[in-house]
Amino acid sequence: MSEEANNEEESKKKKEADRVPGEHLTGENKRAYSADSIQALEGMEHVRMRPSMYIGDVGVRGLHHLVYEVVDNSIDEAMGGHCDAISVIINEDNSITTKDNGRGIPVDLHKKEGISALEVVMTKIGAGGKFDKDSYKVSGGLHGVGVSVVNALSDKLKATVYRDGKIWEQEYERGKSMYPVKSIGETTERGTMVTFHPDDQIFTQTIEYSYETLANRMRELSFLNKGVTISITDKRQKDDNGEYVSDTFYSDEGLKEFVKFLDGNRESLIQNVISMEGEKNDIPVEVAMIYNTSYTENLHSYVNNINTHEGGTHLSGFRRGLTTTLKKYADASGMLDKLKFEIQGDDFREGLTAIVSVKVQEPQFEGQTKTKLGNREVSSAVSQAVSEMLTNYLEEHPDDAKVIVQKVILAAQARHAATKAREMVQRKTVMSIGGLPGKLSDCSEQDPALCEVFLVEGDSAGGTAKQGRDRNFQAILPLRGKILNVEKAMPHRVFENEEIKNIYTALGVTIGTEEDSKALNLEKLRYHKVVIMCDADVDGSHIETLILTFFFRYMRELIEEGHVYIATPPLYMVKKGQKKQYAWSDKERDAIADSYSGGVSIQRYKGLGEMNAEQLWDTTMNPDFRTLRQITIENATETDRVFSMLMGDEVPPRREFIEKNAVYANIDT
Repeated sequence: MSEEANNEEESKKKKEADRVPGEHLTGENKRAYSADSIQALEGMEHVRMRPSMYIGDVGVRGLHHLVYEVVDNSIDEAMGGHCDAISVIINEDNSITTKDNGRGIPVDLHKKEGISALEVVMTKIGAGGKFDKDSYKVSGGLHGVGVSVVNALSDKLKATVYRDGKIWEQEYERGKSMYPVKSIGETTERGTMVTFHPDDQIFTQTIEYSYETLANRMRELSFLNKGVTISITDKRQKDDNGEYVSDTFYSDEGLKEFVKFLDGNRESLIQNVISMEGEKNDIPVEVAMIYNTSYTENLHSYVNNINTHEGGTHLSGFRRGLTTTLKKYADASGMLDKLKFEIQGDDFREGLTAIVSVKVQEPQFEGQTKTKLGNREVSSAVSQAVSEMLTNYLEEHPDDAKVIVQKVILAAQARHAATKAREMVQRKTVMSIGGLPGKLSDCSEQDPALCEVFLVEGDSAGGTAKQGRDRNFQAILPLRGKILNVEKAMPHRVFENEEIKNIYTALGVTIGTEEDSKALNLEKLRYHKVVIMCDADVDGSHIETLILTFFFRYMRELIEEGHVYIATPPLYMVKKGQKKQYAWSDKERDAIADSYSGGVSIQRYKGLGEMNAEQLWDTTMNPDFRTLRQITIENATETDRVFSMLMGDEVPPRREFIEKNAVYANIDT
């Protein structure tokens, strides 16, 4: 979840359409996929000048986005029924090789451009079969610009095509072809292989790929596109057996398996996954859902394989279909007769994990990061599909239906109890400055964009931070001990917790809308940087995780808009005479000690309280020298799974995770 604070601007342009379900290697290819299927829309001269317009940013996120764009082309082939195997390899030099067993990009002459269709696809923005609706019904990438943009932002790229019994090849440097497409041999294979190396002139922060980030996305794609085998191999590292680290993902049941995977760390309320797959109003819809004993809802939505984390019409349709159908069943059952207040939409979604996936020919996106679906026709299609699915399931599984309604009633009672606690938080929040928490040491600056607040572990460290801070723009809020684990707590307990109430009040945010009682209103946010500052030890890491769990479950908008950071205090001070340097790792400590040539003293900081105010300012709070890690949500489904695993009730998955990662102790979701 974390990236450096000076990482690139928020993504301004997201991908829009992707694939449609189809047969795998069995359907008749009714339309020829040839050079004439390729349409060139515009040049790509300014891709290298303004890469963020095409891939969102040039940091870690944009770097990994290059891989997704190339893989998208293979997924398009799979969804057309022409491919069932895709491989991704991270090579030793951080170049990427992708290969599929699809039809292979056409290599014959493109009549309009006068060059090979392969070269058109690789060097012209907007050139791709996905613009020819005879070739792909629904497809994705950045309006089809993906692979050419990857080419433009790579210092080297090689495309190899296995087609019509021959192997074809062309190489490029920074988007320009080095020679015409040529045949280099014969083959019985078919498909496309692309190897590219990201250009460090563009990706100046890093060109090092994260295996975990790519593997999570490949796993997600395998669930969203059942019947396709997707493998990933990392040639930079080997396992205990001396083999390259690798994973292979394949799903027979699609979203049903996806839901089981996401909910693997929670206790199920019902044993069956409720699911459907089909078309409504010519829109392919796939839904899978299950109830668990937790108090949170976990809804994940996709349009053409793209995670629409801002929701949209498909999610609204799901909620409407769910609420209407369950309410009708609950009313008819008579189980609500003794309830003294109305059931609300939130009550039907407590403890629900659900995934909604739709395929849309021409998706319209809204929202700050262009990941909110706006197509109105999708809402009714999903609502109808969910209503039919649930009606059938409830009739066929009366025992499960009763358990679900009982869960809804308990959720309604808990919500009713939480209302007063939430109102107390609201009243305290909207009061004047006198209503701020007593422990908050505020700053003098009035512009929230210039202000930052440090959530500090303990009164002792809080006192040091108050002395060391710049009072003009830095506020300090000490937190007493470990805050409530919201993953295990009912909502009214969360809002009654004193430390959590202080966080709401200090930040000045308000809670709840008619549509979502947990939605956060950031209009009156008092600080645009919220910095979690804890000890650099096990307890400090636990407190960080507790606070992040709270933010993810109850203040997710704060993370999504880039306001949450983690401070990184040093682990050591290495000193020799009057010279001193700070170290943030054992390796850095040893290097500094070696440079001093002996006679050094090393102080290990076990907590923030062991530093004086000047040291804390110099190392951790001074904007000119500190390192802040900005918290982002790269993959919402994986983040949800990790939090439920780390902070939930199920011990075995957590033990397995700790045993696997204890040596490294570096969680990056």
